[in-house]
Amino acid sequence: MDKSYANYFKDKVVLVTGGTGSIGSEIVRKLLAFPLKQVRIFSRDEFKQYNLGMALKDQPAGRVSFLIGDIRDRDRIFLAMEGVNVVFNAAAMKHVPLCEYNPFEAVKTNVLGTQNVVDACRANNVEKFVHVSTDKAAFPSNVMGATKLLAEKIALAAANYKGPHKTIYSCVRFGNVFGSRGSVVPLFVQQIRDGNSVTVTDKEMTRFIMRIPEAAELVIKAGVLSNGEELFILKMPVMKINDLANAMIDLLAPRFNRRPGEIEVKIIGRRDGEKLYELLMTEDEAGSIYENDEMICISKKPLDGFIQSKTKNYRSDQCQLMKPEEIREFLKPSLEALEKLI
Repeated sequence: MDKSYANYFKDKVVLVTGGTGSIGSEIVRKLLAFPLKQVRIFSRDEFKQYNLGMALKDQPAGRVSFLIGDIRDRDRIFLAMEGVNVVFNAAAMKHVPLCEYNPFEAVKTNVLGTQNVVDACRANNVEKFVHVSTDKAAFPSNVMGATKLLAEKIALAAANYKGPHKTIYSCVRFGNVFGSRGSVVPLFVQQIRDGNSVTVTDKEMTRFIMRIPEAAELVIKAGVLSNGEELFILKMPVMKINDLANAMIDLLAPRFNRRPGEIEVKIIGRRDGEKLYELLMTEDEAGSIYENDEMICISKKPLDGFIQSKTKNYRSDQCQLMKPEEIREFLKPSLEALEKLI
């Protein structure tokens, strides 16, 4: 990221909800490269906070603050927000089957929790709020997607009732983050290590995919660029999950002293609420679209560095797929990290 991003965060206090998760913790690490005053890491998992604290132990005293709390707890998030300039809301229930089986728990976190964070931003006159969303919010077919769509609506509609408060609200929507907790990648790694069949739900299933550092960097960039009420959609490569499984077998099996030929891909059928393809933008949303090399932006007004776009939808089954050899090249820099996922 260029110098202008560092200048934006100079001497600011930034709060990251879900700050010990896959995306949240990477946002924290990237923010700490800037000359900011403090990063507040807000999450409910004590053990994850301890682990991240150990990883960041060399930071100057007071530059990193760990806050135990849940965005469901309105009083707690209001207290955590005092004196904050910028908020990245990465706290969420994101596992599709668990949201299907526990729908109101998903509502409490993804909907009511987001409302709490939005209200706390307004009350504390926060400069910018960035909500981290998902492709599953576009034309949702499951509980997780429906709750994340509501969260987007809450975040973007906040501008309508902020009154004299200065907070700028925006959202960032992206697909699967490679290797994140709860994703299919750690499962594949474990199955390959154990010599079991690698389970794919549907041979034709396609997914947008992005590495964690890239996703976190673009979330931060979108936040800096936002002027209010934008929905940023990150551009990502697309692959078949079946091709990903085969590439991981080819590259990882020898690292676990196994022959690739002895591990098969087994098709097991789609899970509850699971889509065959991913949709990052619908035709109904494509009213006023701008783009640059890294992002598409649904916005009521132009943004610096963006041009008008003719994009009408953005779905994984209509994008150019990565070839098997391209997937292998995508995986190679991550092999050592993949071994440590389990």
